[in-house]
Amino acid sequence: MVKQENSLAVAAVSQRADALDALRGVAVLAMVLSGTIARKTLPAWMYHAQLPPPDHIFNNKLPGLTWVDLVFPFFLFAMGAAIPLALSRRIAKGWDTKKVILSILQRGFLLASFAIFLQHIRPTIINPDASILQKWWMALFGFLILFLMYVRWPSRWSVWRRRSLTLVAWSAGIGFVSYIKYPNGVGFLVSRSDIILIVLANMAVFGSLIWLFTRSNTWLRVGFLGLLLAARLSSPTDGWINLVWRYSPAPWLFQFDYLKYLFVVIPGTIVGDFLGRWIEYCSPEEASYASWKSWRYFSLMVVMFAVNLVLLIGLQARWVWQTALVTVVLCLCALVLLRKPGNVTENLLNRLYKWGFYWVVLGLLFEPYEGGIKKDSATMSYLFLTAGMAILLLIGLMIIIDVFQRKWFLQLFIDNGVNPMIGYAGFANIIWPILVLSKLEPVIVELTSTNPFMGFLRGLGYTTILALIVVVFTRFKLFLRT
Repeated sequence: MVKQENSLAVAAVSQRADALDALRGVAVLAMVLSGTIARKTLPAWMYHAQLPPPDHIFNNKLPGLTWVDLVFPFFLFAMGAAIPLALSRRIAKGWDTKKVILSILQRGFLLASFAIFLQHIRPTIINPDASILQKWWMALFGFLILFLMYVRWPSRWSVWRRRSLTLVAWSAGIGFVSYIKYPNGVGFLVSRSDIILIVLANMAVFGSLIWLFTRSNTWLRVGFLGLLLAARLSSPTDGWINLVWRYSPAPWLFQFDYLKYLFVVIPGTIVGDFLGRWIEYCSPEEASYASWKSWRYFSLMVVMFAVNLVLLIGLQARWVWQTALVTVVLCLCALVLLRKPGNVTENLLNRLYKWGFYWVVLGLLFEPYEGGIKKDSATMSYLFLTAGMAILLLIGLMIIIDVFQRKWFLQLFIDNGVNPMIGYAGFANIIWPILVLSKLEPVIVELTSTNPFMGFLRGLGYTTILALIVVVFTRFKLFLRT
């Protein structure tokens, strides 16, 4: 009986939550779009709130929230939600705690090393001078090595063959970055890394460990957030907490301040628990137990997207109390739509929404604190609110994919979501070098610099091309292990 239950658990968690993949894909492609649109000419809401046009000078006192500011927390949230799905599969297969912890540390190592190697092969890091063609060839070659270092080789190949190829690729990668001479005259440095990926590595390790030891007690996990909140609020004040918060034995790899992003990751793990149980118990027959009509699902989807839109417009325009009022009214309407769930999916949406509603309200209550919502340095309002917004967007995506069965509509995002690291590295190390070496980039820039709309279309075109490249990798099952 136990063996049969374990088999069911393995089968269940081996399935993917397509809406979660779509959310991750949205985050990755939005990141690419935000980095490739024209600078200076577009409205302020098309850039980070604290990097307004035309000068894009960072202003840490400027509050606001734009769609660009959602990219990183949405990706963090998706990572957190995937943790229970991945680790539950290993536990169901019989892995003991020690083996699971080793796999967590291995993932942290892969992400951190990816962050370091990728930064060393960025064309602008190799040499800021765009006229040096050698750096573009090195960026392309660097991506090829990166791909071979982290690609998931076919499981049908022998273990010896896979490990040998990986070892050769890693040796080539180490030799390659050791050979490069950077503008400051210094070669390889562990401190030369992609900060976003370093934070992701920290969150992958700490988020996974916290879930592992609190997986049977959600409220203990929430209680940990209370302790973390106390530490963060006390950290600016002189004392032992301040000393600990600012200390790091390896600042290039870990800083206590990174732990603030657990306020996004841990809510993600709670959602991941719900998704895991939903995948396990969901069946084709459960549709017959649905108590909601199609119009309720559609209305709920519209409200989920509307709340996100209202928050973006209102908080960026600094209509704070008006935004809070409209948001609460919309959320109360959604509560009415979510009454009396019948089947597994409806119960899932009901539970997800209550958590999302909670984090959104908590974020709005924190909005006046720390001078208003800001991404850098991330305020409590930003962390809580974006976690809630991610849940609401996930609900909308689930209704499209799992209720209305329109997976094809979001397939591009799903394919990019299951293979995010190629998308993350792809523009700077594939598309951009090819454009420069083929002498197409100056032509495209000249054609798209006539007005702001053309500048946006340029970014949209680059993003679409990269998304299609990732789709090809995904369809050929060429995934990067991170």
